[in-house]
Amino acid sequence: MITRALILSAGLGTRLRPLTDVMPKPMVPLAGKPLLEHLVRLCARFGVRDIAVNLHYLPHVVTDHFGDGAAFGVRLLYGLEAELLGTAGAVNSFREFFSEPFFVIYGDVLFEVDLEAVAAAHAQSGAAATIGLYRVDNPTQCGLVDRDEAGRILRFVEKPPVAFTDLANAGLYVMSPQVLDYIPESGFCDFGHDVFPAMLAAGEPLYGHVLDGYVMDIGSPQKYERARRHLADAGPGDGTGAETRS
Repeated sequence: MITRALILSAGLGTRLRPLTDVMPKPMVPLAGKPLLEHLVRLCARFGVRDIAVNLHYLPHVVTDHFGDGAAFGVRLLYGLEAELLGTAGAVNSFREFFSEPFFVIYGDVLFEVDLEAVAAAHAQSGAAATIGLYRVDNPTQCGLVDRDEAGRILRFVEKPPVAFTDLANAGLYVMSPQVLDYIPESGFCDFGHDVFPAMLAAGEPLYGHVLDGYVMDIGSPQKYERARRHLADAGPGDGTGAETRS
């Protein structure tokens, strides 16, 4: 069982203004509670009890809502970034925390998926990192993954000019601690642009796991509204919904 996670929560959310003028993007409301609360509760449902959260923009909105996490069945550890460090650079505030396999979850994506299934796929494959995948209808706007028949990743390309698959990076990973070796201890670093290509070049085993459930990046007003409609129509469910969208 994986019991630790990093939820990336430092983004500015400029495309969701004016809503994000008064709150960070992961705190935008969905079905009566912040997106980040949906993610924290998803973690708790699958036994993830220790969660690191990186903060940058309006951090007090997050800390005032969650406190130490006890009310949500978890323990929260916060890290404040004076400057944005990127999806991978965010790990540097918590290096000692991640001495065992852990989840990385993008805080601007609504997930209703089975975290236990992702963890099991990671353990079975012996991967250094497992990338959660979902099918999209706009492949050239995403980070795409090419896999072999066993699921091992052959290449990872951010927003390619020509699509070679419709399987995209969902923003949910399982990481083994050796991933930290590919993240510089200071400065900006991104998983898609920097870490995954370096790991592939070094021959590290990266695998892709297609998520069975609902995935929605809420980075635009249109997608935010689709996530709102989904929860209004179906309710939050049990975290393992059957619909996957881009």
